[in-house]
Amino acid sequence: MRYSLNKNKYLLDPESQALEILLSRYFEQDTRNCILLWMGLKTGARAQEILNIKVGDLSSYDQTVFIRGLKGSNDREIPLQKEFYRKLEFFLRTSKITQGPLFDISYQRLYQIWDLYRPCKKNFHSLRHTFAINLYKKTRDLRLVQVALGHRNINNTMIYADYVYSKEELRKLIL
Repeated sequence: MRYSLNKNKYLLDPESQALEILLSRYFEQDTRNCILLWMGLKTGARAQEILNIKVGDLSSYDQTVFIRGLKGSNDREIPLQKEFYRKLEFFLRTSKITQGPLFDISYQRLYQIWDLYRPCKKNFHSLRHTFAINLYKKTRDLRLVQVALGHRNINNTMIYADYVYSKEELRKLIL
C-alpha cells in the first residue's frame, strides 16, 4: 500500500504562520531552538538529517546548507532564504560555534523542543511534508521536489503531486 498524505500530516497555512510567529517572537531568547525548527521548515530535512548538520555544511558564499541523506536518500544542497541565513549567522556568532555539529543535541531533545513550539498536535515530520507541499505548489516541478527531499525514486515524491492535484481538482468540481 502506498503512503497517503492528508491534512493531519503537514502544517496548514494558518498553522505554519503560527509557528513562524512563535519562532520570531522567541528568537532572541531561544535562538538555537528557533533555528533548529526553522531548519526543518525551510529545508524539508528529516529530524536526524538536521541533527547531523555540521558547521562546515553551511556555505556563506551561496547561503546553502548541505544535507546528508538518510534512509537511502541522496545528499543535497538546499539554498536558504536570505533572512533565515542572517538569523543562522547570528546564531553562529552568539553561540561561538565554529566547528562540529550545528545542533549538539539528542533526537529526544529535538522532540521536546518541538513539543514546546508546535502550533498543533502534529509531529516534527510534518515540517518535511509542509516544505514539500509548499515547494510543489510554488513550482509545480515534481523533479525539483524530488531533488530537494533527496528521494531516489520519483514514486516517493508523487504523493505531493497527487495530493495537491486531487485536492485542487475536487475543489473546482464541487465548489
